[in-house]
This record gives sequence, structure tokens and C-alpha cells, in this order.
Amino acid sequence: MARPLRLEFAGAYYHVTARGVRRQPIFFGDADREEFLKRLAEVHEGWGAVFHGYCLMPNHYHLEVETPQANLSRAMQWLNQVYASYVNLRHRRVGHLLQGRFKCALV
Repeated sequence: MARPLRLEFAGAYYHVTARGVRRQPIFFGDADREEFLKRLAEVHEGWGAVFHGYCLMPNHYHLEVETPQANLSRAMQWLNQVYASYVNLRHRRVGHLLQGRFKCALV
């Protein structure tokens, strides 16, 4: 059975979350948090997403995102992929960092 399509449209506000695989940490220190925030800035520059709030917990994150264009999935896929690659390289790990797809709720 195919996954249901995400509801995406221009000007939408979302609460987005993603957590570590098996609820394991995704941030191992302040340097990792700073790298994640740097990547958020790149999502803003590249996809135009506007971040109104965030919460970085040790094993997951929450974002409040506004999308002027209907491109949330592509932007979040890029963010999660780039950040996971960074963590795996920096901490000499292999495998998945995040559990499944990101979750989002329309606000």
C-alpha cells in the first residue's frame, strides 16, 4: 500500500518533528546543534522556508515552519539527509540516524 500524500500548499504553517532511530540521540553536543541550525539557514535560503520556532531535544527535534511555496517534503528530505550524513561522518557511524519519515501537522 502506498504512503498517503502529504498536504502541501503555498503559505502553509506546519509543526514538523523527526526523531532518532530507536529513540537514540541525534545531537551529541553543541557542535551538532549548531550544524543543524546552519542547515536550517540553508533550507531558508534554498527553499524559502521560514522557521518561526524550533526545539532541539537530544533524540528529536520540533520545528514550526512556514512554506511560501509548496515544497515542505523536498526541503525536509534535504535537511534530514544532509544532517544525517554530517553526523555519520563526524561521529564515525554508519546507518540511519532518523526513524522513518518526518512527521508534520498543519497548524
